[in-house]
Parts: sequence; structure tokens; C-alpha cells
Amino acid sequence: MAKLPDFKQLNDRLINEPSDEPMLVIKTNLDPDRVTEENPYVQGRTNTSKEFVSFFEGGGR
Repeated sequence: MAKLPDFKQLNDRLINEPSDEPMLVIKTNLDPDRVTEENPYVQGRTNTSKEFVSFFEGGGR
């Protein structure tokens, strides 16, 4: 059985705290221009990283 990697060592992916509620998020042409508006993963945060914004703008892997 393969040993799982230590998640503190991973730097090639975005690992964030889970949302408080289950959600289904689908991007449409009605979405706001900024990916941090109405984003359930940004709840209560005042700043977000460039990687986070890039991921939700479609720059993620």
C-alpha cells in the first residue's frame, strides 16, 4: 500500500478549510466579475492569496 504524502509538504495544490455547509457551485454568465464575491470559500476572509484567485479564475491545474 502506498504511503500518503504529508499534506503540510504539498505545494502544488490548493487545500482550504471545508465550507460549513454542502454546496454545489456552477459558474454562469450571471456570476460576479470578481471571483471573491459571493464565493463560499472566502466567507469571512479579508484577503486572499494570488493562487486562490488564480484557481477560481480558471488558472488552476
